[in-house]
Amino acid sequence: CSSGEPAFLLSFVHLSMQVNFVACQLFALLMAVWFRIYLHPDKTSPFIRHFVATLLGFYLALFCFGWYSLHFLVQSGLSYGVMIFASLEHMHKYCFIVTLGYLICCQITRVYVFDYGMYSADFTGPMMVITQKITSMAFEIHDGMTKREVQLTSSQKYLAISRMPSLLEYLSYNCNFMGILAGPTCSYKEYTAFIEGTSYQQLQLKNVDGKDVKLIKTEPSPKNAVISKLCTCAICLVIYLSLYKLLPVDYSINDSFVSSAPFYLQVTYLYLAMLALRPKYYFVWTLADAINNAAGFGFNGYNKDGSPRWDLISNLRILDIEFATSFKLFLDNWNIQTAHWLKRVCYERCPVNPTAATFLLSAMWHGVYPGYYLTFVTGIGMTMAARAVRHNIRPYFLASDLSKFIYDVLTWVCTQVAICYTVVPFVLLAVGPSLKFYRYVLIHHLILISRYSSVVLLCRIIVAQMIHMESLLIV
Repeated sequence: CSSGEPAFLLSFVHLSMQVNFVACQLFALLMAVWFRIYLHPDKTSPFIRHFVATLLGFYLALFCFGWYSLHFLVQSGLSYGVMIFASLEHMHKYCFIVTLGYLICCQITRVYVFDYGMYSADFTGPMMVITQKITSMAFEIHDGMTKREVQLTSSQKYLAISRMPSLLEYLSYNCNFMGILAGPTCSYKEYTAFIEGTSYQQLQLKNVDGKDVKLIKTEPSPKNAVISKLCTCAICLVIYLSLYKLLPVDYSINDSFVSSAPFYLQVTYLYLAMLALRPKYYFVWTLADAINNAAGFGFNGYNKDGSPRWDLISNLRILDIEFATSFKLFLDNWNIQTAHWLKRVCYERCPVNPTAATFLLSAMWHGVYPGYYLTFVTGIGMTMAARAVRHNIRPYFLASDLSKFIYDVLTWVCTQVAICYTVVPFVLLAVGPSLKFYRYVLIHHLILISRYSSVVLLCRIIVAQMIHMESLLIV
């Protein structure tokens, strides 16, 4: 065999898996419409809805991943056993260790037992979502069955589970067809409300002839939301397929490019490469959201104008991501449900350095490639730096609308550069290319850091001059 044949075969297998995934998600979309119309809560029982959602989920998993999908059952089964047999006082901790530990073992096997960097069925993707759901449920059961209300935060009170779910309810929550392939994560109470049809029962009072009358709003249709999200998917897919090969991220560490291109051009290229990569995630998460909405899941009340909101389990806000003016704003709008999970199971509960613990958990959950850990370790520093900059510099730009606008532009540029710098190892995966990238850009960042104090002083002078000029114009 020639050396080019394995590479061609690898590329073909990757492409076939991507096509397989999209085909299964489109099938899930059709099944979601059928599920909402013919298995509506008014027409059938929660048992039937749980059973059908689980059965279809297992079918999609088996079709996509073959016998690898047995890992979904093993992970879910082990964790359910812990929930049933362990004491409620410590069940959530044991469940967390077992669930996350099994995920990490599968990730190690997939990456290192199979050839590193070569194709093996990425069955750990759905397991990552299942891990979120199981651990969330374990903590919510612990909150609802062992703690008093005064010990819980408002969100913990809302999500607390007061009884142990049945095996069918548990499997339906973890492996339903709407979220088995790409999520998103949701809380158990939100999912059961959808299954039982109670999420639409929004009561309101209306005064009629001096009497308060209870009215039930009609069930909103997800049609417009689904169509809008499918259009977004189509646009993102076209952008990604058009640009990702033209702007590969690994070209940013190409020796000839780095040696010949000025630094500002390298930064510009890196930003464009990341911009071309993100639509892939936009496509996957928006399609997953549309599938859930088509089934009737995701209703989140009404806007002020009376239009229904279908963003209960949305995983991203594209415009807020692309125009984020801080590291925190970017992260708050990217992979939203994972951020909620990290906050609920780690950040709110970790007694020591919750920020570092949250980034570490995120790295462990994502996988065992070294690039993940480099990204999240860098992310800790970036988060701390962003807080410091906001605390020390932002007050000098609040004097006028013009200075606020300048601050927003500057922080947008800095945020996009910081995100690119942080995420490159996540994309490159391996240690060698990641360290090569850091080596190329380190000298430039050392120069920028050394000038930090000068920038702060310059900002103070600029703002003072702008205030003085505005006062003269007013006079």
